[in-house]
Amino acid sequence: MSVEPQTRRLNAIDILSRKGGTPIVSLTSYHAHTAAIMDPHVDFILVGDSLGMVMHGLESTIPVTLDMMILQGLAVMRGSKRALVVVDMPFGSYEESPQAAFRSAARIMKETGCGAVKMEGGVHMAETVRFLTQRGVPVMGHIGLTPQSFNTMGGFKVQGKTEASVAAVLADARAIADAGAFALVVEGVIEPVAREITQSVAIPTIGIGASPDCDGQILVLEDMLGLSPRVPKFVKKFGNLGGLIGEAISSYAEEVKARTFPAPENVYTLKTPAAAEAAAKSKG
Repeated sequence: MSVEPQTRRLNAIDILSRKGGTPIVSLTSYHAHTAAIMDPHVDFILVGDSLGMVMHGLESTIPVTLDMMILQGLAVMRGSKRALVVVDMPFGSYEESPQAAFRSAARIMKETGCGAVKMEGGVHMAETVRFLTQRGVPVMGHIGLTPQSFNTMGGFKVQGKTEASVAAVLADARAIADAGAFALVVEGVIEPVAREITQSVAIPTIGIGASPDCDGQILVLEDMLGLSPRVPKFVKKFGNLGGLIGEAISSYAEEVKARTFPAPENVYTLKTPAAAEAAAKSKG
């Protein structure tokens, strides 16, 4: 009896080993079906707290809860088999103390089965990153434009435009790398600074609005598929699914109104014995 070989899921060490190698491919996902579609093509899937804005129409990621992240993380784990799944730690679930962060991270990993968590912050979060990694929690860092700091940053602002900003973002990158993170998302940082960060840390950098010289790239799936009405400058639309979906829904609505859908092939009928016998003869 033949046994189908099981696909081994990538882990944090696999991603760490890609520093300076073939670029790491990543996208966000919040659903089992999109996770299954992207799974053969990406190295890790991020269950981002961007789900608050993409799925729920919120103005920022701040209102996203731990329960929301766990629910969608579980869905992505069900839909994927190969890619490492990383789940965002939402605002308020880790900033209070390293101990609080560990409790939140442990709950995420226990209840979803994911392989790592991601948290925002630089120098001020290094102690927490170290606390978690020393206790068996793989952590992906996130510096630069950190959406959870939306209110204190005064909006979504590109980082690295001044000498002080450059020094701060470089210090953040080095602190998180030194604390034991296995990879680092670099978001909204001007290109030469993002390149310098990549060259100065020993862990892979994952760019989003950063530099092609980063060790990998990530985008929000809905942005790159053309499903989001407004996207940042750094997004390239690799498809226009928004238009296609709109056309499909319009066609559906027209057929429902015209009573051409459902058609005979879309409904169930009660077959008489004579009809069943005729159908059997036609197949024979």
